[in-house]
Amino acid sequence: MLLEVRDLYVEFRTRDGVAKAVNGVTYAVDAGETLAVLGESGSGKSVTAQAVMGILDMPPGRITGGEVLFQGRDLLTLKEDARRTVRGAEMAMIFQDALSSLNPVLSVGDQLGEMFVVHRGMSRKDARAKAVELMDRVRIPAARERVGQYPHQFSGGMRQRIMIAMAMALEPALIIADEPTTALDVTVQAQVMELLAELQRELAMGLILITHDLGVVADVADRIAVMYAGRIVETAPVHDIYKAPAHPYTRGLLDSIPRLDHKGRELYAIKGLPPNLTATPPGCPFHPRCPRARDVCRIDVPPLYPVSEDRRSACHFWEETIDASPS
Repeated sequence: MLLEVRDLYVEFRTRDGVAKAVNGVTYAVDAGETLAVLGESGSGKSVTAQAVMGILDMPPGRITGGEVLFQGRDLLTLKEDARRTVRGAEMAMIFQDALSSLNPVLSVGDQLGEMFVVHRGMSRKDARAKAVELMDRVRIPAARERVGQYPHQFSGGMRQRIMIAMAMALEPALIIADEPTTALDVTVQAQVMELLAELQRELAMGLILITHDLGVVADVADRIAVMYAGRIVETAPVHDIYKAPAHPYTRGLLDSIPRLDHKGRELYAIKGLPPNLTATPPGCPFHPRCPRARDVCRIDVPPLYPVSEDRRSACHFWEETIDASPS
């Protein structure tokens, strides 16, 4: 297995108390596989990824338990110098806001070339040539002429392509893409996702795709892990999720997707708000918003019940949720 996250816990100390942002998250991704991590804002998706990458701000964040095994090594036990050699060369991250992630006072060529200077010991001239190759690879027109330009001189979609080029520059074994299509129009979203999928197939990389949009991952993901209030509430192959979700929260996310055959109908929205992570309700954290909640849901935290050999659901009544799905 390329990456295994085992029973990971992350908390933040705030003025209002301790926010338990990640509560026992476990998932895995193999070489050539795409895992989509879904959930609303605040569900713990990005915090988990930051802990995996070793870029979590500590303080106020603190990893209080778990393991992050990358190619058999527990990254949480490595010293910072060793973690730095892993980042970029072996695993890389694509951030959701390319404009704020890129340095505004350095040309894109310098920023792409820096990867080769630091990790490969190349000269600046050779690194610039590599930057042009990368820009060509992610289909930025006139790369040789534009390599000296600055981030603000590129469109949002082109900046995201530069972020992708930077992430795959050293051909890492794993890429984590955190909301890579945020703020892009639908056409550009499709182009970016197609590019990511193509590069992944070409390099046989593992890919973790973090998003809140089930529509984005339908054609690219192999497996889906759904997060709510810092927990994994359902994990399954992508087709099983779409065919018959086994958790009411996943059902709500699916029902929230606009559909052509529902023209004129009011768009469904999950009632209520995500819980305050400094005071998560007892029992199932989703029960205040769940249309199927019963007394046991308000008392007992559901484990990840085995639905099938490769599928789990943290719902006491997962059978009813599946049975209620349209055939």
